[in-house]
Amino acid sequence: MTATIPDRTTVTQVPDRSAPGEPQVLRRVGGRRASDTMAVIGAVAAGATTAGLLWSQFMPLTGAVGYVVSAWLLFIGYYAMLLSFDETAPIVRDRLASAVITSITLLVLGVLLLVVGYTFARGWHALWHVNFFTQDLGRTLPTDPLTKGGIVHAILGTLIEVGIALAVTVPLGVVGAVFLHEVRSPYTRFVRTVVDAMTALPDVLAGLFIYATLILLLGWGQSGFAAACALAITILPIIIRAGEVVLRLTPAGLKEASYALGATQTRTVWHVLLPTSRSGLVTAVILGAARAVGETSPVLLTAGVTLNINANPFSAPMMSLPLEAFVGVQSSQAVERARGFGAAATLLVLVLLLFAIARVVGGRSAGDPSARQQRRHAHRSRADFGRIYARATARQPGPITAVSPLPNPDHADFAHGDTL
Repeated sequence: MTATIPDRTTVTQVPDRSAPGEPQVLRRVGGRRASDTMAVIGAVAAGATTAGLLWSQFMPLTGAVGYVVSAWLLFIGYYAMLLSFDETAPIVRDRLASAVITSITLLVLGVLLLVVGYTFARGWHALWHVNFFTQDLGRTLPTDPLTKGGIVHAILGTLIEVGIALAVTVPLGVVGAVFLHEVRSPYTRFVRTVVDAMTALPDVLAGLFIYATLILLLGWGQSGFAAACALAITILPIIIRAGEVVLRLTPAGLKEASYALGATQTRTVWHVLLPTSRSGLVTAVILGAARAVGETSPVLLTAGVTLNINANPFSAPMMSLPLEAFVGVQSSQAVERARGFGAAATLLVLVLLLFAIARVVGGRSAGDPSARQQRRHAHRSRADFGRIYARATARQPGPITAVSPLPNPDHADFAHGDTL
């Protein structure tokens, strides 16, 4: 049984344990009460202390991971017991599900913060030097201090390789997503199967394929273009699959309205489907780009290793940030390890910038145009109105007496019934 109190908060009836004639007691199901907070604190304290006793007194166990897992399981048990004293079974299950989901979220967030924090902490000694972003390692020895040398060659190589890969895969990925979503053909199932198989393809196989074809058979040698081809094979299925999912979310009524107005399938896709799904398609592209930015094995096989700046992707080896981090952290020199972690931290910042650019490029949703888009739409509306009005007046054989002067489409009265 539910009821609504004046502040529009949904409440539920608890078991009536009061004497007959007393007012009905209603409890809020939203928000958090003091008893809920005390139940969480008590369950956490009981789980931690019980796990401590098991680990130190009753069982010969060691290890922080096992202790945390045991304490969490005991916390869930104690929390369920404390809730059962005052709540009904559905509420207990709801609170337990919320506790499990919250715990998993905190675990993922903690691991993410640990990875990012550890990377920046180990690479901070290299990051605060300006030369780290303006110099290469061509004339730097492994024992030289951090005031000499940098990773500009790796940053430039990453941008060139990912840029070429995106220039190839973005058109193909969008076309492939539209094909899987719009075309009803016997080849659709075959293409979807190939895309699914490529999604599960190990990245090193993409590098081996490019190494065998471009480098061994054609004799091009290791270069940035070969690495870009390997990255393109890696990210193309990601863009296609993510793009297809985004296109499926487009309301069918928009396409049906376009077809009802006489538009062809090509114009419907170009003017309705793609603009509506623009932000989602940009997200799919950035997901593929983030995957390509962090690849190491395909780049190691196809681009090689160099310590100098190479801006020509078609000749000579080219360095990248993930490869620089991979090589640096394996060095026995503390300075080289600091440079490796600095390259990894720079890679994290680059990925963050990619997602920020995606938010800017994606823009607003289809139903929320910006001021610039509204002005452009108004300009197009005035042009269409002028063209239609000119055609209507050209068809009149004689002087027009029943038609009023050309109204202004921007005027408020025009939207309330002005007709030709």
